Amino acid sequence: MNLRSSWVLESGQTREDTRLTQMGATNALNPVQVRSGILPGSYDGKFRLSGFWMTNASAMSAVVSEGRAVIQGDISQGAYPVTLPTSEVVTFAPGNAQFDRIDLVVLRIYDKLYEGTRNEAVIEVIQGVPQASPKAQPVPARSLPLYEVRVPINASAGNGGIPWASALKDLRTTVVSAGGILPVEGPVQPGAYPGQYQDTPNSQFQRWDGGKWVSYPEAVGGIIPASASTTQGSYTGQYRDTTGVLQRWSGTAWAPAFPGPYFNDQLDAGYTLSTTYVDTLLDRASNPFTLTFTAPPSKNVLVTFGSRVETILETGTNAASTGWMCLKITQGSTVVRDLDDELAVKGGRGATPADGVSASTVQRLSGLTPGAPYTLTAFYRSSHTNIRAWFDNSFMQVTPQY
Repeated sequence: MNLRSSWVLESGQTREDTRLTQMGATNALNPVQVRSGILPGSYDGKFRLSGFWMTNASAMSAVVSEGRAVIQGDISQGAYPVTLPTSEVVTFAPGNAQFDRIDLVVLRIYDKLYEGTRNEAVIEVIQGVPQASPKAQPVPARSLPLYEVRVPINASAGNGGIPWASALKDLRTTVVSAGGILPVEGPVQPGAYPGQYQDTPNSQFQRWDGGKWVSYPEAVGGIIPASASTTQGSYTGQYRDTTGVLQRWSGTAWAPAFPGPYFNDQLDAGYTLSTTYVDTLLDRASNPFTLTFTAPPSKNVLVTFGSRVETILETGTNAASTGWMCLKITQGSTVVRDLDDELAVKGGRGATPADGVSASTVQRLSGLTPGAPYTLTAFYRSSHTNIRAWFDNSFMQVTPQY
């Protein structure tokens, strides 16, 4: 067996054994133990992990490539560094006549100080139990799993062997030195201390905050990319990108970072004969006409509103007439800005009947409470009780100023 280990043999450990296996890879698991795993790296630098890679050698055998690893024993046993300086061939038993089975390939330390009668580091195939829904055997003590291999019914050298392209399940995990950034391969394991870092398979840099892995932009105040979008934020004021739309975490939910503009329109015409402002128009199916917005941090918004206005004589003689549209602005039950003709838009006709006109205005609203909801409600009036003031295509828009 080519697999080398330190401090297992009672005698005969060579200086070469010691040099090969002293690697300083002690990524913490807890205050006493380290994480078991394989040292990352590849010959050309293109891959995170090439150590102990397994590929087929023949119908029923596979080659395990060279690599270095650390295998942690129980809490009082310490960690065993191992090195495979040249590749090793492992062989699988023929398949069962009735059921598939799943074999487990492991790096295993035999230490008779704790178990058995041998001191040795080996690459071992732990044969599974054939059954309708096969599972791999439990991982033995002082072992690091490398691969699961599904051995189909009647697999043998003369009967097609193992379908290597689909039979392997990679279980390899990585380990680095204390304080190193862990390139994650295989299952994601909890961190050992706040401030530990890892790099995920999708190239997301993460930090352990004591309870979960937090993506790097979350930890430093950067913007979380859409590819790493998360179900909830880490702190109020955190930002994320959702395919081009910037959002901010409010403490309870994600919301647009720069909300607005807010817009509403009413294309159904209606009229009033009232000379005082009313929020209900006759012949209009839906009343009142409103728009709600959230005040931005700047406390300022631009309010745009308007309507097509036409006045029609109800009774009596022709006279100059006008229809007025104005907005009442409220925050809850508090009136922030009341109705005023000077703030209204108007339209109508002179003494001679004419078509209606479209009128609109833009006004600035200041001194708002950031984050508070405000409501615009449209009110209308006529200049005379015998004049129908018609309003059609009414609209209102609020554009926050940032």
